[in-house]
Amino acid sequence: MVRSPSRRTTPFGDRFTLFAECLLVGVLVTVAMVPLITVLPAFAAGCAHLRAHLDEEDTSIRAWGERFRAALRGSWMVSLAGLGVLLLFWLDLAISQAGLPGGNLVAAVCGLGILALVVVGSRAAATWRPGADWRGLVRQAAHRATSDLSGSLLVVFGLFIVVVVTWQLPVLLIPALGCLALALVAVERRAGVS
Repeated sequence: MVRSPSRRTTPFGDRFTLFAECLLVGVLVTVAMVPLITVLPAFAAGCAHLRAHLDEEDTSIRAWGERFRAALRGSWMVSLAGLGVLLLFWLDLAISQAGLPGGNLVAAVCGLGILALVVVGSRAAATWRPGADWRGLVRQAAHRATSDLSGSLLVVFGLFIVVVVTWQLPVLLIPALGCLALALVAVERRAGVS
């Protein structure tokens, strides 16, 4: 019997394959989230893909597509609600900059609301598994966001790095999203969830 070489055997070792998977996930997530309503399931499929790579499971593009379709099925209402709340915060933030009394306080509250919404959504996407209930995932992620503040701060720092890197060189959005997906998986594994 002839043994086939491990799929992780490369001249550069395992770390390079993980980086390559991050780049691939960045491309797949970027393409999948173009309609905006699919941001949550795209990140969920990306995080599940990286978890599968770390657990030495199937990481083919076909497997990612199956994960994306599975994540998409139950996410419509949560995604619509999240985008609606995000738009309301964004609108309030824009109105608060019109020179109204207390506008700075409203802007700070809206900014924190947007950040909290993104952190909870990111943490929910990082723990998604096929067949999971999105509303339950969001409730659990909201609880973890408050009970694991250091993990939430790590997510905030990851988001900050993606924003700064993309602001400096927009083409880096693609690999930065893949690295953010890996960071989300790491935060949840650190918390013992994923």
